[in-house]
Amino acid sequence: MEQVPTSVLHAERCHLGEGPTYDPLTDIAWWFDIREGLLFEATLSSGEVRRHVLGKMASALGRIDAARQLIVAEDGLYIRDVTNGALSLYLSLEADNPATRSNDSRVHPSGTFWIGTMGRKAERELGAIYALHRGEIVRLFPNITIPNAICFSADGAIGYFTDSAENVLYRVELNPDTGLPRSTPTVLVRHRGAGDLDGAVVDAEGRIWNARWGAGCVDVYSPQGVHLRCVKVPASQASCPAFVGADLSRLLVTSAWQDMDEAAKAADPEHGRTFLLEVGARGRAEPDVRLSS
Repeated sequence: MEQVPTSVLHAERCHLGEGPTYDPLTDIAWWFDIREGLLFEATLSSGEVRRHVLGKMASALGRIDAARQLIVAEDGLYIRDVTNGALSLYLSLEADNPATRSNDSRVHPSGTFWIGTMGRKAERELGAIYALHRGEIVRLFPNITIPNAICFSADGAIGYFTDSAENVLYRVELNPDTGLPRSTPTVLVRHRGAGDLDGAVVDAEGRIWNARWGAGCVDVYSPQGVHLRCVKVPASQASCPAFVGADLSRLLVTSAWQDMDEAAKAADPEHGRTFLLEVGARGRAEPDVRLSS
């Protein structure tokens, strides 16, 4: 396992840290504590971190424009006013099913937003992956237990995702103009060994950076599924990476203390914290969400 220069971006311990993203226009990184209904906002140049109480579980966001974000929450999609934090419901999603919540999600280069849902107790095949495409929600892949690793090639022609319960990373051909599938998913990586495949992001070279929950690391795969690197994360339950910073050269990694007893927490002293890793690679700026055609 490779050790790189690493620092703590924020020391608060997340129950379930997830959904990191970065806005290079404002130099602000965002991430969530799903279980506690919190949104974190970190200005990297100053190190200042703000904590927003959402009042509901939420797991991801996409930038709409300078004034608005789209928040993926347990019962639907909400437009958030960046200035005052006000939330307004945009579309309901599985609001009639109290057993599910949102999970891993990411914006496709076309502006289509892929959104994962799952059972609150990770019930088998209770979740799905959807696409918010031009103002309408389309179900792409049903019967998912724990959707994760949603990310895309730079040209938008390839999508990736995993069901963490299966430990399989899938590859699917997409229409680059719409972000919608053109083919049936195929297996790219079948993980065996310690930990579970969790959140992922694609760098500027097309490599897939995948957090491995329970193993305290981020693995790097080629677009062909070849394992290239394994980078250590200080917390065992690493959950999701995102490239951040003015040149997108640092890797923000969230983590969690979910399901850890006191002995496990003591053995993992950095549990739940949010980290910055100097990984010697560069990412790509995340696209904005398109709400209409």
